[in-house]
Amino acid sequence: MSSCTAKNTRVGIIGAGVIGLTSALMLVDAGYDVVIVARNLPGDETTEWASPWAGALLAPHPDTGFNQLQEYSIKKYLELLDHDPRSGVKKLNITEFYDDRGDDSTIWYKSILPDFTSIQSTDLPPGATIGFTYSGLAVDPSMFLPWIRQKLVDRGVKFVRGSVGSFQEMKNLSQASIVVNASGLGARELASDDSSISIRGQTMHVRSQGDFDRAVIRQGSQYTYVIPRASGGVILGGVSQPGNFDVDPDMALRADILKRVNNMTKGEFGWVDIDKDVSRNIVGFRPARKGGLRVEREGNIIHAYGAGGLGYVYSWGVANQVLGLVENHYKAHI
Repeated sequence: MSSCTAKNTRVGIIGAGVIGLTSALMLVDAGYDVVIVARNLPGDETTEWASPWAGALLAPHPDTGFNQLQEYSIKKYLELLDHDPRSGVKKLNITEFYDDRGDDSTIWYKSILPDFTSIQSTDLPPGATIGFTYSGLAVDPSMFLPWIRQKLVDRGVKFVRGSVGSFQEMKNLSQASIVVNASGLGARELASDDSSISIRGQTMHVRSQGDFDRAVIRQGSQYTYVIPRASGGVILGGVSQPGNFDVDPDMALRADILKRVNNMTKGEFGWVDIDKDVSRNIVGFRPARKGGLRVEREGNIIHAYGAGGLGYVYSWGVANQVLGLVENHYKAHI
């Protein structure tokens, strides 16, 4: 589709999470007229949406599929790192541990990382079976979300605060001929998708002593991580709790998280007093989906949801696929 034609074509996006926002930016840069309708917008601090609270470590995942989308997204964040530091992208060393596999044969991304280095078994934390390090990236949502919103506003994207109960209501409200469903947890009702599920997460933000400039994550039987923030401090996490809808921090869980973090980092956060050094307790609900990510066109609805805790890792890859689906829709209707 030519940009001339595209400029007369409106796309409505439901949801202003990271996938909705990155999709909007790629669409408006391709010449489309974009309207975003969302209950929560960048700057809102509520547990009703996940994007502000994400750890947003750009570590690919070995088991979730859509590897090309993950790889595309990380390359896009690398471009932001080089061209716009205000986006909150930070370069750092990433260390990953797993306790549910005996070797790294499932780690598909080792082939795209020039400095992927295995960790000797004698240097693994207790219980871990494999480990490796590489140069990677993390995003600070408190910087990224305002940055991308301003980019969109500057390009003429319209933001409408509100909830929609159906795709038809969205079409009426936005006057869009095609709608992108980036509604996250809202997809359960909007798309009548019973496989859409909420997974509760809980983390702590601590003001770091010195400059802790690397990320460490352990997966398998547990979900533990340390992620430094470009805006300062460190995120300590976490948990993965499907079906838990408690918006209040579980104060007892904090000691467990800290214990796991110290086990994983050989006591580097032994100085933390959870009653004095935690500047914020964070609860978020990851918009996951049984069967994984959904990116597909259904008539004039494009579904883009179900990323779970990997919204930032998938975001630009999903956005690029959304753009392709929008363009294919219009080619089919020329």
